[in-house]
Amino acid sequence: MILQGVCNHTRVALLLALFLVLTAAQAHDMWIEPSAFRPAPGAMVAARFRVGEGFVGDPLPRDPNLIREFVVESAAGRRPVPGRPGMDPAGLIRAEEGLAVIGYRSHRNVAEQAPEKFRQYLKEEGLNIRYERRHGAVRELFSRCAKSLILTGPPKPGQRDRLLGFALELVAERNPYALRPDGELPVRLLFEGKPLAGAQVVALNKAHPERRLVARSDRHGRVRFVLHGPGPWLVKAVHMIPAAPGLNAEWESFWASLTFELPAESEAGGRRP
Repeated sequence: MILQGVCNHTRVALLLALFLVLTAAQAHDMWIEPSAFRPAPGAMVAARFRVGEGFVGDPLPRDPNLIREFVVESAAGRRPVPGRPGMDPAGLIRAEEGLAVIGYRSHRNVAEQAPEKFRQYLKEEGLNIRYERRHGAVRELFSRCAKSLILTGPPKPGQRDRLLGFALELVAERNPYALRPDGELPVRLLFEGKPLAGAQVVALNKAHPERRLVARSDRHGRVRFVLHGPGPWLVKAVHMIPAAPGLNAEWESFWASLTFELPAESEAGGRRP
């Protein structure tokens, strides 16, 4: 009886995960939301996947079929993030001293939209693509490239975000935990390891997501944000290209995100770095 109950619980969890994954295929942003951005040494950090808009999202349970990479990288090296299929949080990480990067890269998934809805989506994401077709569903492949920065202990010189080698990747060029509110954070956007120019990059604060900061990447793939307000931040970008022949789709998009927490002024010190 106990075994049957466990099996039923597992089956329900997997069905729920499948439903949420299919629902998320039609959603927009995906990000990693750790249970703590500033964990104590040795603490267990829950790495939670979220899908939604405006930095408000629904849980995205761990799906082994979608995971291409799910890793954490620190001064000790890179290692996979363990977790249970169908569960939220997607993984658990033991905090180590210093700055660590949690990274998730998904396999391709597919979404279909009506042409008018697709054009609206292009506009919302700042994608400079003209699409004239009026009839029939638009078939798009998409994949996720999400990162999160967590810090254990005080910020120290030399701590930086790390390049994980994702297809589309946002890289913070300064340690955000060493900034104070209203500090400037330069971020680079790379596609297949090269700077991506002219892409829309958006930054949102968890407390005030309506106050979006929007910039276009320069020829070096760089944007600079003056971050107003402490707390969790989400930086995000989307890049779209025509789908390669044989993929049974018109377009392929790549969704990058980066989350971190900006310290309060009292934590970062009273001076601008």
